[in-house]
Amino acid sequence: MTDSNDVVGCRLERLHGAGVCDADCPAREPRGPFRYVRIERADAIPPADPHAVDVAILDMNHGWPNIGHDSLVHGVLEIACDLKPELDRLGFLVRALSYDVRRGGVVPDPPGGRFSVYVGTGGPGHIDPSRNDGVSEGTQGIVEDPSWEKRAFALFDAIRDDSQAALLAVCHTFGVMCRWSGIAHPALRGAEKGGKSTGLLENVLTDDALAHPWFDRFSKRLPDGRRLRIIDNRLYDLIPERAKLPAGMTALGFEAGGGGAALTMVEFARDAAGTMPRIFGVNHHPEVVDRPRQLGILRQKFRQGEVTQQWYEERAEILMRTFPGEDIDERLHLTSAYTLLAPLRFHVYRQVRRRAEALGLQTSVHENEVIRP
Repeated sequence: MTDSNDVVGCRLERLHGAGVCDADCPAREPRGPFRYVRIERADAIPPADPHAVDVAILDMNHGWPNIGHDSLVHGVLEIACDLKPELDRLGFLVRALSYDVRRGGVVPDPPGGRFSVYVGTGGPGHIDPSRNDGVSEGTQGIVEDPSWEKRAFALFDAIRDDSQAALLAVCHTFGVMCRWSGIAHPALRGAEKGGKSTGLLENVLTDDALAHPWFDRFSKRLPDGRRLRIIDNRLYDLIPERAKLPAGMTALGFEAGGGGAALTMVEFARDAAGTMPRIFGVNHHPEVVDRPRQLGILRQKFRQGEVTQQWYEERAEILMRTFPGEDIDERLHLTSAYTLLAPLRFHVYRQVRRRAEALGLQTSVHENEVIRP
């Protein structure tokens, strides 16, 4: 299943094209196997259900308009759609529970109970919440109560200590994880680096990535074995505190330009089986996969007055870029598959399997489907 075509989109979209399920998704039907729940207060958390496999979305957007959060939720939906026949047979649901971490101050429970899979989003402002006073450069007008960070760090500790739990993070959440682990500090991109890093850019895999049992497969799919195409939209670089990361952590990618100092991909912990990253973060946006669909979402947000024209035009211009002689969509699909969607699918499949086994049920779902050669 490591072909990007097997993890980008659901089975129906792969057969009939992107957007085929936008108006009529079988997984979203009232009796379908997928549910989405938004949690902005602690008293809005639905009760645990032994027949519901819950995926915790750590929403770091602080209420800002974005397409990344919805894309992550859609990634969970696509997994539920692909598993629909088996989920229906088991009587299972897959639920995406989205926690408003920064603005609402709600942080999901640690693993060991209802959760084993956590996914963190991007977001605006400084990576250090105590620096967001709303007026300083790089805060983007954000003012927040930083007390959530201590609880998030405690959650990360619990995920690290539970070998069955997984955390996958993009952009802002990746920066928070760098602060939690102490491996890198955020540095606002100044004029000498061209300011904000935005657009269809490239990152470079490290030697350690080429020796990694999962990312070596990725490197073999790249034109030169090193450079991966990314969608970028960030104000801050993550600058390593030391030349070598602590034991058990692996630097997998750096920026391609700007001197190459910024850390862009890190494995904080590997799955016990030895192939798939268990705690992993990137400083790009692999959740933004299908460019035509994302352009449609952008147009809808603009028409409905949810975003400014500048916000719309900046993101639309990124998504409409092309490069002569390059299949840009195929390269973006590869990046999305290997740096987010396949790891997410692996960990959700495992949770479905483990939940079925805990209830004494037989299932054909197994995470090894995702990592088979």
